[in-house]
Order: sequence, then C-alpha cells, then structure tokens
Amino acid sequence: MSQLTLADLSDKMRDIDFAMLSTHAEGGEIAGRPMSNNGDVAYEGDSFFFSYEDTRTVDDIKRDPKVSLAFQGSKSLLGKPPIFIAVEGRAELIRDRGTFERHWTKDLEIWFKDGVDTPGLVLIKVHATRIHYWHGMDEGEIKL
Repeated sequence: MSQLTLADLSDKMRDIDFAMLSTHAEGGEIAGRPMSNNGDVAYEGDSFFFSYEDTRTVDDIKRDPKVSLAFQGSKSLLGKPPIFIAVEGRAELIRDRGTFERHWTKDLEIWFKDGVDTPGLVLIKVHATRIHYWHGMDEGEIKL
C-alpha cells in the first residue's frame, strides 16, 4: 500500500476543479454546495474559494467554521476508479483585496463580473485538519 504525501494530494486536488463544500446549517443540518477551487490548493493543506458575503454558505461559516470538502477525480483512460479525497477543516473568511488578487484567476469573472472589486466578495480559506483519500486499492489519511 503506497502512502500519498500532502504534496501528492495537493497536486491531485489542484487538478479537480469542483469540490463539494459542506457546512453546518442553522438548524444543525449539513448543507453542501459545489465550489470551484480554480486550481488554488496549497501544499500546507489550504483550499480557497470565492463567494458572496450575503450567502447561506458564509452565514454557516460565521456560525460554525468546521467544514468539509469532497473531491472526486476522473476515471483514468484505462477505466481505473478515480481518486476520492475527503477533507475536514476550518474555514476562514477573508475580505482583504490584496489577498483576493493573490488568489484570483480570470476564469472567476464568470461568477464575479467586477473581478476583485465585485461588491460583497469574500474569500473562503479552508485549512485542512485531516485528509482521507481512496486511490484505487490504496487508502490513507493525513492529519495536519
């Protein structure tokens, strides 16, 4: 059984554009929604997602910053199962324009037409505390 490193997992997560971000809703339910990471995944276990301030996602994070992310890769050309990655972490809400610029990609203008100057823009930083993965017959966990 091979053991993937944090750098290995970051590379694989970077190649998966959309993740499911799950938060704790007001009534205690789990709320999930797809979020694009635009390849912005750091080796330290951080993922970044842009959102609007006035969303349920941001309200949920304000109330409880414990979140999870789910990534699923594509099947290989040989039909092998994709990689699955489950991330547990803590979300931080960032409202700093300079930080926006460091994490911005042109593709985001589909959702945020004024770029980093979009009114109500917020950056969600998820810092992983535990990453569990399944890759074919291999399975592993990294605690951060």
